[in-house]
Amino acid sequence: MNIDALNIGALTIDAARSLVQSREVSAQALTEAHYAQIAERDGTIGSFLTLTKERALKQAERIDRLAEKGDPLPPLAGVPVGIKDVLMTRGERTTAGSRFLEKFIAPYDATAVERLETAGAVCLGKLNCDEFAMGSSNENSAFHPVRNPRDITRVPGGSSGGSAAAVAAGFAVATLGSDTGGSIRQPAAFCGVVGLLPTYGRVSRYGLIAFASSLDHVGPLTRTVKDSATLLEVIAGRDPMDSTSADVPAIKYSAECGRDIKGLRIGIPKEYFAEGLDPEIREAIERRIDGLRKAGCEIVNVSLPHTEYAIPVYYIVATAEASANLARFDGVRYTTRSPQTKTLADMYRKSRDEGFGAEVKRRILLGTYALSAGYYDAYYLKAQQVRTLLTRDFQNAFTSVDAVVTPVTPTPAFRLGEKTGDPMEMYLSDIYTVTANLVGVPGISIPCGKNREGLPLGIQILGKLFDEATVIRLADAMEQEQQ
Repeated sequence: MNIDALNIGALTIDAARSLVQSREVSAQALTEAHYAQIAERDGTIGSFLTLTKERALKQAERIDRLAEKGDPLPPLAGVPVGIKDVLMTRGERTTAGSRFLEKFIAPYDATAVERLETAGAVCLGKLNCDEFAMGSSNENSAFHPVRNPRDITRVPGGSSGGSAAAVAAGFAVATLGSDTGGSIRQPAAFCGVVGLLPTYGRVSRYGLIAFASSLDHVGPLTRTVKDSATLLEVIAGRDPMDSTSADVPAIKYSAECGRDIKGLRIGIPKEYFAEGLDPEIREAIERRIDGLRKAGCEIVNVSLPHTEYAIPVYYIVATAEASANLARFDGVRYTTRSPQTKTLADMYRKSRDEGFGAEVKRRILLGTYALSAGYYDAYYLKAQQVRTLLTRDFQNAFTSVDAVVTPVTPTPAFRLGEKTGDPMEMYLSDIYTVTANLVGVPGISIPCGKNREGLPLGIQILGKLFDEATVIRLADAMEQEQQ
C-alpha cells in the first residue's frame, strides 16, 4: 500500500497493527508518515515538546524484523504513540512543561512507557502540558501553549492538552496522559477524542512526575473506546515499583466492546445538571441518555449531595500535596539552578522563583498555607473529612446503579486567553471531573456531538472501583450508537 494514500489521521490501533502485521505498510514508513504530519502542522498546534526520532525508528525497525519473520506481533506493534511530558523516558528530555526541568534527561522509563514499548508501540516524542500538570487549558506550559486542532483560536484543555491535540490532529494514533482533576477527560472532550481515567491504583504511577500523589492517574487518549481499552490492557496491573498500585487482576477490556448493555442501571445525578451547564451540552447529553433508555438501560435519578464541595476540597488537597511534592525542586539536584546566587538560602529562593511559573507558585502557596501550623485542621484535615463524604456519596449511589452519566465540562472549549486572568473561573472548568479523582473511581470521556459552532462536546461515564469493564462496555455502545 502507498503510505501517501493512507489516511493516518483516522487510523485505529487495530488498523495500524494489521497494516504492519500484513506488511502492507512497514512500521518505519508509518512512523515517518506521522513525523511528516508533525513537521507540517505541529508548528501551529504546538502539541510536542521533544521528538524522539532515533528511539522511534529503532523500535519500528525491530517491529519490521519481527513482521518479516512472520512472528506473532505484540498487541501494539508499530503503533505510533506520544507520551505526556510528565512521564519519564530513559535518555530523553523530560520537562513536565517547566523551565525548572528544561535540560533534565530522564534516567529510567516510567512503568507505563516501558509496558507500551514492550507491547510494540513506537514512541514518537514527549507531549506538551501545563507546567507540572497544573492547569485546565495548556496555557501554563513554560514553553508555548497548545492550540485545539478543531479550532486553533481555542484551548485544547489541560493539563494533557498536547496528548489530546496530538490524537485529534493525527500526529499519533494514541497517547498517554495524566489526570489529577480531569486532565485526561476535559481535553478529550474539548478536542473530540476519547479519554480514559482508570481506577486509582489500576495503572502504575512509577516514573510519573508527581503533582498530587493521592489524585494522580495515568491513562490513554485515543480515537475510539476500543483503542483506549486496548491501551489499558497493556499498561494496567500491579507494579512492585509503585506501592499504591493495586493487586487487582486486569482483564481483556477490549472484549467488553460490542457487548449488550440491556439491563444496565444508569444513574443521573441531579447535582451535575444544575445552573451553569451549557444548554447545548445538556441537550446533547439528554439525547444520549434517551439512546441508553432505548437500548434497554434503566435510567435512575441519583443524588451526590456533597458535590458542591468538590472544587474547594480538591483545591486544598491537590495544592497541599503539590506543595510537598514540589519541595524537591530546589536547584540542588536535577533541576535548573539560578546563576545569580551567593548563599544557600539565596539559591533556593531564586532557583524556585525563576524556575516555577505563576500557576505553580500560586498552588504551592495555597498548599503551604493549608498545611501550616494553625491552619492544618481548619483546611487540610477538614478537606479530607469532606472527601470521605464524597466517597460515601458514590458508594451509596453504586448500591443502586451500575454507572453514572454526567457532563465532562460546563462549556465547550474556550478561547485562548479567555480565562487566564481569572484563576477561579479557570478552576471551575473542572467542576464535573475533580470528584472522580477525589474518590478514585474510573471514568471516561467520549464525544457526544458538536455545538452550533462546530466545537466538540463530551459526555462522561463514571463507574465503580476497578469496574472499568462496565465503563468501557457502556462507552462503546454509546459510541456505536452515534455512528
